Amino acid sequence: MPEDERFGAMREGVQEVDATGDQPGHQDDDRFLAEDDSEARGQVRDRRNRRRALAVMAGLLAVILIAGLAIGGWYLSRINSALDKVKRDPSIMPTGDTTAVAPTPSDPKNKQPMTFVLLGSDSRGPDQGRSDVLMTAYVPGNRQHVYLTSYPRDLWVPIPGHGEAKINAAYAFGGPALTVSTVQDLTGIKMDHVALIDFERFIQLTEALGGVTVNNKVASKQGQYTFPKGKITIRGKEALVYVRQRHGLPNGDFDRAERQRAVVQAIIGEMLSKGVVANPKRFDEVAQTFAESVTVDSGLTNEKIRSLATSMRMNSGADVRSLQAPSAGFGTSSDGQSIVKLDRPGLDDMTRAMKNDTMDTFWDKAQNDCRYTPSGC
Repeated sequence: MPEDERFGAMREGVQEVDATGDQPGHQDDDRFLAEDDSEARGQVRDRRNRRRALAVMAGLLAVILIAGLAIGGWYLSRINSALDKVKRDPSIMPTGDTTAVAPTPSDPKNKQPMTFVLLGSDSRGPDQGRSDVLMTAYVPGNRQHVYLTSYPRDLWVPIPGHGEAKINAAYAFGGPALTVSTVQDLTGIKMDHVALIDFERFIQLTEALGGVTVNNKVASKQGQYTFPKGKITIRGKEALVYVRQRHGLPNGDFDRAERQRAVVQAIIGEMLSKGVVANPKRFDEVAQTFAESVTVDSGLTNEKIRSLATSMRMNSGADVRSLQAPSAGFGTSSDGQSIVKLDRPGLDDMTRAMKNDTMDTFWDKAQNDCRYTPSGC
């Protein structure tokens, strides 16, 4: 079937279920529009159809927590194909008891909040290496946002069974499972799932998307690439160099972590754009590339991913909110290592908001607080 016919069939298919899971005729968005207000109704339909078309694609992206709604037709079949390519590993989540607790919905009508650990490693060959990228993703009960929080690789924390060390050493000591246990003990919050990201493969999404645009806050040069201050569009190897650069940046790993979050946010924004959703070939390429870039725990089944996707209420990459774990400056460990000291009271404020499912309220303050967001400095 030609692409234009396939896409037409998809458009018919997406009429079956809307953003809330209701049948056609659900009136939440347009119940206040007059009968003859055809232009306004057309705009509502366009918004709704765009959100529907993002749905199961977002389900695939649930491992990095993007939002979407359910769709049907050819697009659904390609998403199912992509989901089947996601690698699952039962050993990457910790086993046994934990004192960490699951967040409680702030409103009984809301869904259960969900928590993820997102990991990228710098391992080479037989050496397990250390986690090069460590974030948590928090999905609140109202499903309107995703909160990505970076943890500096040199953050000095207790690691179960190993005393105090840099947080990225947990990966070297015990792989993803110990890293998840370390994050749970540090935050007191039970993590639902973990995703290992092949960052090189993940960055290939920037090629499939035709490049992504980020606001580069610090001009820098790395190898053959120059990154001027301001909005820049990056793709492929250039994008990989951009997110890996650490030296030459005034705040080192903090700046690198912010770049990583910015690129993730930009990728999500492009995935939610009409340029991807309305282009079946590009949509399929993005879906397949993403599926091949991640390994998740065995508990994150296709069904759970689709369930999360259909519950989300996000509309764009701007609904992904970027945070950093608060630190109390730099220091030196007893054995002479350069470390980042933890701001324990600051972290407690953030994790309290996660446990109580009040992150949206916390964000109102945190977005202008230098401890949590570099943009607040």
